[in-house]
Amino acid sequence: MSDKPVLRIGLIGTGFMGKAHVFGFASAQKVFDLPYRLELHAVADVTEDAAARAAADFGFAHATADWRSMVENPQIDVIDITAPNALHKEMALAAISAGKHVYCEKPLAPMASDARQMADAAAAKGVKTQVGFNYLCNPMLRLAREMIAAGELGEIRGYRGLHAEDYMADADDPWTFRHDPAGGGALADIGSHALATAEFLLGPITEVMGDCITMIGQRPDGQGGMRAVTVDDVGRAFLRFANGAQGSVEGNWIATGRKMQHDFEVHGTKGALAFSQERFNELHFYSTADAPGRRGFRRIEASPDHPPYGRFCVAPGHQIGFNDLKAIEIEGYLRAIAGEIPEPFGFAAGLRIQRLVETIQRSSATRQWMAVTA
Repeated sequence: MSDKPVLRIGLIGTGFMGKAHVFGFASAQKVFDLPYRLELHAVADVTEDAAARAAADFGFAHATADWRSMVENPQIDVIDITAPNALHKEMALAAISAGKHVYCEKPLAPMASDARQMADAAAAKGVKTQVGFNYLCNPMLRLAREMIAAGELGEIRGYRGLHAEDYMADADDPWTFRHDPAGGGALADIGSHALATAEFLLGPITEVMGDCITMIGQRPDGQGGMRAVTVDDVGRAFLRFANGAQGSVEGNWIATGRKMQHDFEVHGTKGALAFSQERFNELHFYSTADAPGRRGFRRIEASPDHPPYGRFCVAPGHQIGFNDLKAIEIEGYLRAIAGEIPEPFGFAAGLRIQRLVETIQRSSATRQWMAVTA
């Protein structure tokens, strides 16, 4: 029996992201030397039956339809929130008040003002937080940032980022919580990933010029009628970075045929990088130092030379997957709880992304460049 302390997890929500978190916890315990032994203590869902099924399927000891009782349970150390976006604030603030560490899926909250309350509450209470931006945990993105920081691309001139999917492309699909005017829209839902990646690679964005477009003006309301849609189906922005680079990002949930296109290109005076989430075990590098007639983007394939890839697979090119990125995210978060490292992407970082989204939305409404506040 390990002498490591036990960290008990309470999960709220068992949909796609809830399952991804469970798989992440399971894998993290197997591939990393974590500072804790993890216990899947309790799971909460909208009904007792749904919670009980999830507990049986995922190995939780307890199940409940009352998330508040789970938050108040003194045996639970971490509250993991994968519920709909509009519920994040209430759940997180209750958990923080109870002294729990909080792991919350993105977006942190529908509005930056809400995210500010959550970040301030966590800081005042001294609990550790994490927002689910697991694409940033990809060893290839970490390699890209290292290459940029080391000057391998020279002076950075340009950046292009894109997150495109097609899960809202069918106009006959119903209105959902993602269409709520408070915090909804493609820019907030998936463009936030493109923004997080841009700052992860190049540092702070200082100014934006936004263009947010609604292409599908109404959707079925589920009751035989139609409901107006006012949020963006496509959100774009031109960007200016503190390091002098300029670029653009796009969040698009009506990109027919695209299932997971989280792409970027970085262009510098000495070289360039290109990446696509659809082939996320690869990073492509162009160097002007190559001899004439030998220049072109060359593929860097993920391998044990790119930690922590080797924790999952000892063979280069055999690839890691989406849920493995969750395991890497969880490993970093647990080390932050243990006091070994700073929070990898805490509530303050989640607030920063929400502030970027809202600045782009205001810019779109006014058709003006806007400065991004700190």
